Amino acid sequence: MLKSFLTLGFWAALFALLFNVISQTLLSQVGLMPAFILLFVVVGIGIFFDLVGTAAAAAEEKPFHSRAAAKVSGGKTAVWLVRNADKVTTICNDLIGDICGTLSGAMAAAIIYRAVLINPELSEAILSTVMIAIVAGLTVGGKAAWKRVGLSHANQIIFQTARVIRFVYRKELDSNKR
Repeated sequence: MLKSFLTLGFWAALFALLFNVISQTLLSQVGLMPAFILLFVVVGIGIFFDLVGTAAAAAEEKPFHSRAAAKVSGGKTAVWLVRNADKVTTICNDLIGDICGTLSGAMAAAIIYRAVLINPELSEAILSTVMIAIVAGLTVGGKAAWKRVGLSHANQIIFQTARVIRFVYRKELDSNKR
């Protein structure tokens, strides 16, 4: 358990560092409108990965066995995703989802700072309150709305995710290995 904690914590810190450097570099080179778009993209990524993690936990393995046996692209990978739902949910919901949540807060702060620099008459307190409310509302509301979809369409979401993974890696994940 300690090893898992340390390993996941290490990867979370590394990914957060990497994504923060990339996002802050991009934010420093674009105007306010593109910065808002980038912020909403990060929130959307967090919502999307939460959807996939939820679907992995809710999906059933049985429907994917016939696809895997028939060598349908993504069939074996779908079996792997369902068998390893604990790992998939940890990566999707905790690692990527939580990093996106943290990153969106940092991005919102950078946008507020930039807006106040551009127009010093703006109230930083009001802007930060409004931005926090918007980002939290979009994140929590988006995850809640899509969670129902993830639960009710789990098998379809996992199969499509498996097909994308199969396409990207050009091979099936081995469902016989955990």
